[in-house]
Amino acid sequence: MDPKRELTSVDLAALVGEFGAYEGAKVDKAYLYGDDLVRLKMRDFDRGRMELILEVGEVKRAHTVAPERVPDAPGRPPQFAMMLRNRLSGADFAGVEQYEFDRILEFVFERDDGTTRIIVELFGQGNVAVTDGEYEVIDCLETVRLKSRTVVPGSRYEFPDTRTNPLTISREAFDHEMEDSDTDVVRTLATQLNFGGLYAEELCTRAGVEKGMDIDDAGDDVYDRLYEAIERLALDLRNGNFDPRLYLEGDDESDEGDDASGGQVVDVTPFPLEEHEELAGEPYDSFLSALDDYFFRLELADEEEPDPTDQRPDFESEIAKHERIIEQQQGAIEGFEQEADSLREQAELLYAKYGLVDDILSTIRGAREQDRSWDEIRERFEEGAEQGIDAAEAVVDVDGSDGTVTIDVDGERISLVTQQGVEQNADRLYTEAKRVEEKKEGALAAIENTREDLEDAKRRRDEWEADESGEAAEDESDEAESAPRDWLSQPSIPIRENEPWFDRFRWFETSDDFLVIGGRSADQNEELVKKYLEPGDMVLHTQAHGGPVTVLKATDPSEASSSDIELPESSIEEAAQFAVSYSSVWKDGRYAGDVYAVDSDQVSKTPESGEYLEKGGFAIRGDRTYYRDTAVGAAVGIQCEPYTRVIGGPPSAIEGRAVTTIELEPGQYAQADTAKRLYREFRERFEDETFVRKIASPDRIQHFMPPGGSRIADD
Repeated sequence: MDPKRELTSVDLAALVGEFGAYEGAKVDKAYLYGDDLVRLKMRDFDRGRMELILEVGEVKRAHTVAPERVPDAPGRPPQFAMMLRNRLSGADFAGVEQYEFDRILEFVFERDDGTTRIIVELFGQGNVAVTDGEYEVIDCLETVRLKSRTVVPGSRYEFPDTRTNPLTISREAFDHEMEDSDTDVVRTLATQLNFGGLYAEELCTRAGVEKGMDIDDAGDDVYDRLYEAIERLALDLRNGNFDPRLYLEGDDESDEGDDASGGQVVDVTPFPLEEHEELAGEPYDSFLSALDDYFFRLELADEEEPDPTDQRPDFESEIAKHERIIEQQQGAIEGFEQEADSLREQAELLYAKYGLVDDILSTIRGAREQDRSWDEIRERFEEGAEQGIDAAEAVVDVDGSDGTVTIDVDGERISLVTQQGVEQNADRLYTEAKRVEEKKEGALAAIENTREDLEDAKRRRDEWEADESGEAAEDESDEAESAPRDWLSQPSIPIRENEPWFDRFRWFETSDDFLVIGGRSADQNEELVKKYLEPGDMVLHTQAHGGPVTVLKATDPSEASSSDIELPESSIEEAAQFAVSYSSVWKDGRYAGDVYAVDSDQVSKTPESGEYLEKGGFAIRGDRTYYRDTAVGAAVGIQCEPYTRVIGGPPSAIEGRAVTTIELEPGQYAQADTAKRLYREFRERFEDETFVRKIASPDRIQHFMPPGGSRIADD
């Protein structure tokens, strides 16, 4: 069986639903590889870095890719890539649609200055066309000039002629298409109904219909069963009822879920297929992740086959898979925590607004006892809201189908069971919060198992490499690793990117390896206190107005919180310098300021009675430890290992991690101008100038600089 190299119409229909989860992601940069592969580097606020691959050559695909699997950025970007960057940089991903049931996807991006549509044709010769909001073609990889359609810059994009969409076809139209055929059933489904060969055969198998049956011999019973099978398929696609499978061929004894070494990848589908019952299938949590693995392993298989005696197991793919699962599990745990906290907050609000809530519930129960309809009750609340009655204004919706009322209390929407009192509704919310906490405990246990699998894969990789290299080679490697490497004189430095979850905040790692995070805005300050502040952490803030909330983390968010960790004084001092340097103290041209530090349990988002907290603000209770006249200080550096990236923060913390640094002080030059000077200076320091261009653009350098004017120290 030849491996699949093009996505089917069914695949694209499934992808549309999963891509929807990334709506709102922002585009960072666009790349073009050769003349048929487009890569969009994006940032999703929940998942972090996101890579979208659109390939329209011999392989035709469109899916997300794990960041560690994207190819290195090409050299000078061609005009097509520059055009994409100009139109998409900072744009929001607004969604994707499949054109009818064709192998065409339309990706929509929104920015204040307009809409951009990227239309990906995954059939025939393949094409990527970029249009504005009115479908005028800005540019395309291939110009198309046919009698039926034209795709050229400056013209309106023309879709191919519409074909039958089998997912929305009526029974009458289905019968007409089948009866209009002059071949057998399976070919009719493949061509007239546009399912293609594989899914035409799958539908026949699911319907219990002989594939080679002549269409003239197919009666109403056959049509009934086929149409029902199509409806079930369409329903699964619409509702996202997926159970993705990656199929392998070549090892009859391989069990489901075996590694790629069990056989050659041949197909990937959004749900199990009866047509592939004889193949080994690996299950996946999402179709996008299954596609990523499939095409990654297909590419490896396409490379020259090594000598079987020297063949190395694909440890990297296995490790990457476990790491991806851990990331998903961490996201789920975070979601459970947020959900449980929200439910408890709702329960507490019910008691805080006891009189108001009791008034609403009593009014509804009284009306129902008088046999008033739910519509009448709803109208009564609407009239009360117009009259300014508090209880009526709090009612958002009354749902008679399940006997609930939704209320808005202090901006929080809470659904109440009308036949229960305030205490019962609050108890129900507390109970639900406990249930969610139990799900979190299950997820924590699962993530530990995955971590064990990850460590086992790494151990097996290390043992393999140790056995292969032998003791002598291992000793040489140890010596090479222990000797410092002169990165500045290297003619070529490999790119090893890693964008951590906290990269959108201000951040640095202290000399003692503790993470420090600071907010860039009031919204981020709010988020840090609400979402990332844990027992054992320390919060630092300047006395000056306009400083970031600075959190010195005692543990990583993926670890259990610990209040037993003693934070080193050196790390606290570096965090204090960070807090004062990225505040208005630097912006005002001053060289020192006061900073105070408190424990995490002293910080609250609940104001004292009669007080009000602005967004990003917080209340401090208890004693504060002051660091008077803390000197400002900031440096920007280039790190080459274990990752290649720009870093910034207090000089004492950065100098030990970067191969070269530039120290800054408050000055008269605008932030953007200083960033350009740093960029030019870094390029001159490295033999490999392309390396600096790839990882340290002026914009990226500016990301780590204090606000306001700066200058290079001792300049």
